[in-house]
Amino acid sequence: MSGTSQFALFRARRFMPFFMTQALGALNDNIFKNALAALLVFQSSRLAGLNTDQLINLSAMVFILPFFLFSALFGQFADKYEKSRQIRGIKLFEVTIMAIATIGFWLNSLPLLLAVLFLLGFQSTMFGPIKYGILPQVLDRRELVGGNALVEMGTFVAILAGTIAGPQLAGIEAGWPVWVSLAALAVAVLGYLFSRGIPAAGPVAPDLVVNWNVFTETWRNLRFINENPTVLNSVLGISWFWFFGATFLVQIPSYSQNVLGGDEDLMSLLLAMFIVGISTGSLLCERLSGRQVEIGLVPFGSIGLTVFGLDLWLASPLQASPGLSIGAFLAAPGSWRIVVDLVMIGIFGGFYIVPLYALVQQRSEPAHRSRVIAGNNILNALFMVVAAVLAMVVLGRAGFSIPELFMLTAILNAVVAVYIFTLVPEFLMRFLVWILIHTIYRVRPSGLDRIPEQGPVVLAANHVSFVDPLIIGGLVRRPVRFVMHHRIYRIPLLRFVFRTGKAIPIASGREDPAILENAYQRIGEVLDAGEVLGIFPEGAITCDGAIHPFKKGIDKIIAERPVPVVPMALCHLWGSMFSRRDPLLKRRPYKLWARVELRIGQPIAPQEVSAERLEAEIRRLRGDDQ
Repeated sequence: MSGTSQFALFRARRFMPFFMTQALGALNDNIFKNALAALLVFQSSRLAGLNTDQLINLSAMVFILPFFLFSALFGQFADKYEKSRQIRGIKLFEVTIMAIATIGFWLNSLPLLLAVLFLLGFQSTMFGPIKYGILPQVLDRRELVGGNALVEMGTFVAILAGTIAGPQLAGIEAGWPVWVSLAALAVAVLGYLFSRGIPAAGPVAPDLVVNWNVFTETWRNLRFINENPTVLNSVLGISWFWFFGATFLVQIPSYSQNVLGGDEDLMSLLLAMFIVGISTGSLLCERLSGRQVEIGLVPFGSIGLTVFGLDLWLASPLQASPGLSIGAFLAAPGSWRIVVDLVMIGIFGGFYIVPLYALVQQRSEPAHRSRVIAGNNILNALFMVVAAVLAMVVLGRAGFSIPELFMLTAILNAVVAVYIFTLVPEFLMRFLVWILIHTIYRVRPSGLDRIPEQGPVVLAANHVSFVDPLIIGGLVRRPVRFVMHHRIYRIPLLRFVFRTGKAIPIASGREDPAILENAYQRIGEVLDAGEVLGIFPEGAITCDGAIHPFKKGIDKIIAERPVPVVPMALCHLWGSMFSRRDPLLKRRPYKLWARVELRIGQPIAPQEVSAERLEAEIRRLRGDDQ
């Protein structure tokens, strides 16, 4: 998909039938769930005569419970068996569930309808590990962020459509909710027909012996997650998002009636705003991340969730206005602030969740990737159950209002974010790098595909400014371990980023032989581990904008570890606030937001590498552009 939009995947048979199948499944879940929510909130006396806030949260728990109980089992099936055949069986099961739902609506039986909700959760539990496990099998690494963004967008657009259609269908005057039943059956059949077009996706662990003990297998899946710290922290971040999102999404029907005084139409509008935001944020991820897994967006998303969550609490009215229509709501003072808050919570939620899902898929071991996804679903379910229980307690015994619950959740989000980013500073470091290359500068790379996706490699670039490592590290898809002068490494404002990125400080033999020896030892360890090493062969930042003669250190590195070297030229950075064109106290941000280029040349084979050859190649790439 290099050089093309993520939407090109819609023309691919390996993606489009699967996309439609999963979107129609999400649509059907939400037609039923939101139709039932509307009946519970606005016609609760017909169904049970119970407290509506507690009924809504009880329904959420019933739907989530199967994820907690059975994800481990179906994660094994996803790894052991061919995936397209499993999907077709799951879609036939959905048709059966919707037939049972029709009976429940006809009998006006709340217990049977709650049982259908449980079965829908069970069916989603079956599909979840396949949904995220199949993408890395059918997409390449450069398509993974775009493919995940499209899946998230399709899921949330389907949720939006179901959110609007469910209450509307439930509100049609009839002896029983016949239109809900007909729509759910039709969507289930259509989903099955699309599933027949999904190409085969072979098993990744065909010799796996299925463990039918869901408790021991659940523990085993959690251990798979724990094998890789990056995967573990990403999964915990995803689970926290579903705690946050479930708290807001589940309360919106009650918020619409009990806080704003609105009807089914207003409930649909508010849910739509929330979901439009998530879809928009998901689609923006590919553009903002440059088609790579950019975890720097995660702190950005977390900040937005807290800011706009708190503002929704502040914007909520203290007293409801009964009988409020959509028109009357939008005309009321402060109403657009509520709409904007919900949209922005959704957008920042998309920034938060898409990179984390892509990171889990990318960093998980392929042989048990689906079981990692299943473990993720277990934790997601646990967090959502806790969210539902907390909401029931806070709204019941503690006497909180729904806006106060939003406030509490936003504060908890800030606390969790601080904890996670303290525990894993790489997230915060990548955020700072992302801010640099998307705000202070506008960086345009060319030739990123020339950097090998696997194996040891050295990246060599001219040295123009103090932030050169941040710009290169923010654009290259693989983590880069930079070698830099020890004095630059210790710059107070940048030291956190360099240390977190595991940069290697170096000095000349005359300055400090011990630092030099340690640097060469660490360089060897990096290349032996198959990682990417970044160097600046000039040995110092240019003082006049010109490329200075390269040091011979590159010859020693390649002589000891013969690996390919990729030449890179940084252009248009000279004269920026981080270069040495002007004295420190006289620097002005006159090249703030300037266009910067990173030009990447063809890899040079180790037997052809020399300081002179490398310098000539980088001079050629840069040309006359300082």
